Amino acid sequence: MGGLVVVNDANFDQEVIRSAVPVVVDFTAEWCAPCRITEPVLRELSLKLEGRVKFAKVDVDEAGGVTRTYGIHSIPTYLFVQAGREKGREIGPVEPAEFRSILRRYFDFA
Repeated sequence: MGGLVVVNDANFDQEVIRSAVPVVVDFTAEWCAPCRITEPVLRELSLKLEGRVKFAKVDVDEAGGVTRTYGIHSIPTYLFVQAGREKGREIGPVEPAEFRSILRRYFDFA
């Protein structure tokens, strides 16, 4: 079941913190133009990396608790979480080719 998983305050712990696979959390908003441009890239990667990496989408306007907890002040912000811990973050839109190298930097794909 590839694709972006919609995450909010209620299911963040289950979908991200307790995930058996690494998670890329995309903090986004409907009104954010750079976020809309990057979404197809994340959707494509979520299908290609199905079972190895989960891609989660958090709308900052609808998930204020998680947004505040992680100190998200700019969007898009990508949080890289593995085994319940933040391994890194990237702020601002990312080119498709660059996103794969960022994934390798934060997650072990041996």
